[in-house]
Amino acid sequence: MRTENIKGLKYSSSEINKKRDLVRNRFIIESKNVKTGNIQNMSKVDLKILFDLYDKEFFNDYFSKSFKGSLTFSLSTRMTSSAGKTIYSRKLKLLREAEETYEIRMGIKFFYQYYKVDREKIVSGINTKDSLEAFQIVFEHELCHLIELHLYKESSCKKIRFKTMVNVMFGHTDVYHQLPNQKEIVSKEYGLAIGQKVSFINEGTKYNGFIYKINKRATVMVKDSKGTYRDGNGNAYSKWYVQFGQLNI
Repeated sequence: MRTENIKGLKYSSSEINKKRDLVRNRFIIESKNVKTGNIQNMSKVDLKILFDLYDKEFFNDYFSKSFKGSLTFSLSTRMTSSAGKTIYSRKLKLLREAEETYEIRMGIKFFYQYYKVDREKIVSGINTKDSLEAFQIVFEHELCHLIELHLYKESSCKKIRFKTMVNVMFGHTDVYHQLPNQKEIVSKEYGLAIGQKVSFINEGTKYNGFIYKINKRATVMVKDSKGTYRDGNGNAYSKWYVQFGQLNI
């Protein structure tokens, strides 16, 4: 299959839904980790299985039969804003096709915590029914980055070419996700938010401060004349990493 053919891929809404469901159902059969729409565990092998199914159903086996470069997959629990990422060489324009290397990395934590907030989870303009569908749509977004990089040696989901490509191939009407993130989950479970005044006990001493960041723990800034952090008014602070359950409002 020539690259000219992959450039012209276009499907109707009914074709997209049928193909996506075929990929989903086959993936559940072939995966050792994902057996329902609720993703609780996943491996890099699963990503390769999913990719091969998309290659067959949507790309007419272009990557398995014609692509001369290399492609790898990974999962990350550290991604906090993007649910997916396509990694490539910044010297891509200088490389021959056989030298092209791409990595599709998925922020798996977004899908493990999919059900922690009870609301609609819209991904790329699609209201997803479960974490597997959300995962597929994020994966589709990254597949379009892969194709655009392969064809044009650059890719931006903010530009019209990408938005058109992802729409005609997969029916996406947006390029952003609204999956629950750590800040939203912590806010729901503990009633905590960035900028909020809190207190905590450490070795018998009570400290008062405010929440500066929320990740796996809360980053709390406490006024401290010996602190190494200063704000615009010259106030000095020390930085503390505190478990959410140890904070008092």
